[in-house]
Amino acid sequence: MQKIKISVVSYLNSKPFVAGLTQSDLIDKIDLQLDIPSVCAQKLMNGKVDIGLIPVAVLPQLKEKYIISDYCIGAVGKVASVILYSEVPLEKIANVLLDYQSRTSVSLVKVLAKNFWKINPNWMNATENFENEIKEKTAAVIIGDRTFGLENKYKFSYDLAEEWQKFTGLPFVFACWVANKQLSASFINEFNAALKNGLNNRPELIIELQKSSKYPTNIDTYLNKNIDYDYDSAKKKGLELFLSYQANLEQ
Repeated sequence: MQKIKISVVSYLNSKPFVAGLTQSDLIDKIDLQLDIPSVCAQKLMNGKVDIGLIPVAVLPQLKEKYIISDYCIGAVGKVASVILYSEVPLEKIANVLLDYQSRTSVSLVKVLAKNFWKINPNWMNATENFENEIKEKTAAVIIGDRTFGLENKYKFSYDLAEEWQKFTGLPFVFACWVANKQLSASFINEFNAALKNGLNNRPELIIELQKSSKYPTNIDTYLNKNIDYDYDSAKKKGLELFLSYQANLEQ
């Protein structure tokens, strides 16, 4: 039997999903690959994988797409790992370096700047180690595990999920499980059951993760409160609104 190829984000926030999949019987039926968000998206668009936990910003670019899961990477309020860092307040920011690892965060900061903050900075594509370029009127969007430990490094920080909720009153979806072809109902059911099991076993996972020095001390808060995994009706509404704002960015 040909294995279903799956690309998963390699951040802390996806660890419960990865644990659920690797600890289920499904692991013998899948080829699980860990990637940064932008690579997850590229692999799905190029047909190199069948399923991806992909940044939602690329959904309009997929010719064929099926959101196959009841779960996502989302937030209701602070997400704590998608942050605009700056040495000056919003209205004084002249340049914004954009994290190359996720298209959703790039689109989200542009949507907020245009429609909520009412600022028009110069957008700059960042390269590795761009965190060191945050100074004077140059800010940067940093995402994922690289935000850990930066809480007090810069004078100002703006949590993009929290800002989105202030703007719209809705939660935000950063990534969802998408297939680029139709899959059997039995596989999808088994897939969702594995993800659910991984989420239910977060307490055991957190104990294991706390043994590593690479993660923050507040892993429990991050995986249980900052990240909201249910792809519910409010998040679907938030996602639809975000995609409409994204479509209007260039207009």
